Amino acid sequence: MTNIIKFNKQKLMGILVFSLFILIGILILAFPLKLISDSEKQALKGWEKGRGWGWIWGDQDEVGALNAMTSQSVLDAINLVKSGQVYDLGISYDRNSYKWPGHSPGEIISFRTPEGVKRQQDHDFAINKAGLAWHSCALFINDNVATQIDSLGHITTGSDNHWYNGFTETDWGGNWGIRRADASTIPPIILRGILIDVANSKGLDALPGGTAITPTDLRVALELQDVEIQPGDAVFVRTGTLQYWGSTGTDHKKIAEYDSAGINLDSAKWLVEEKGAILVGSDTSGLEVVPAPEGSTSFNPVHEYLLVEQGVHIGEFHYLERLAKDKAYKFCYIAATNKIKGTTAGFTMRPIALR
Repeated sequence: MTNIIKFNKQKLMGILVFSLFILIGILILAFPLKLISDSEKQALKGWEKGRGWGWIWGDQDEVGALNAMTSQSVLDAINLVKSGQVYDLGISYDRNSYKWPGHSPGEIISFRTPEGVKRQQDHDFAINKAGLAWHSCALFINDNVATQIDSLGHITTGSDNHWYNGFTETDWGGNWGIRRADASTIPPIILRGILIDVANSKGLDALPGGTAITPTDLRVALELQDVEIQPGDAVFVRTGTLQYWGSTGTDHKKIAEYDSAGINLDSAKWLVEEKGAILVGSDTSGLEVVPAPEGSTSFNPVHEYLLVEQGVHIGEFHYLERLAKDKAYKFCYIAATNKIKGTTAGFTMRPIALR
């Protein structure tokens, strides 16, 4: 009987020790998960499901939703890089390139040439035995061409012509560009990037012009890709338009056949308010479907909603073809705009995706 009791005690102790190890293991696994959860909350300061972002960062803010980027969210984006593959998301531009019809033409003019420098001899330092000279160009160019990110001052609305955070044309407009929420206020961007290949999900090379991309279209594509959007992601929607860009986008007629496909207002709201997108972009010149759906109060309701109401920057003419070909649906997105005061977009950019 004594031996049986000793045996049962030993067995009980073994069970208790085993259970303790199991409990410790659970705690060890749970603790880092809690840390991740806390860091995500920190990275998403300001976002609320069902509301999105908005004018929440103070009455002098010019950055919008990108305020939510943190060192942890940057690390989360960088952790997606496994192979070191680099994708160039920029398109080449010249004076003949296709652009949205509301923007001015551009000219790239040779300002100094070697022949001119030597012939004019208007600088004493340029007269030299080695025959050294240089090239430089003067640019007359619109600030909304080629690969771009719209500043929060790009779109105005209302009788007072206000933009994000209540800045108005009367107070902050000017002859040399806008003076609040211009492109120079867009911070360097390092985010988790998500590609939603809507064209592929519909079995098309490219969506026909005027196709409205709905929330259902986005959900179906994401399900086929087995990818989920996390709050704080930069989301890029592929229509397939830029497969017709060629070297510099000179086939205006062909590009225009597809360029007007894009997301509708419901999709913009779904991405921001339900999924927490911090930046929304595409491979077209204007992101949203054109013409605006019947019943819209403006010709660009998605721009008005994202830029003015939500403070969410818009990426346009991002080259997504290589990402789509490689089925690279999650990546580290890196972009930095030119710091030219007064401009309304970062333009002729060369953002990259890393994976």
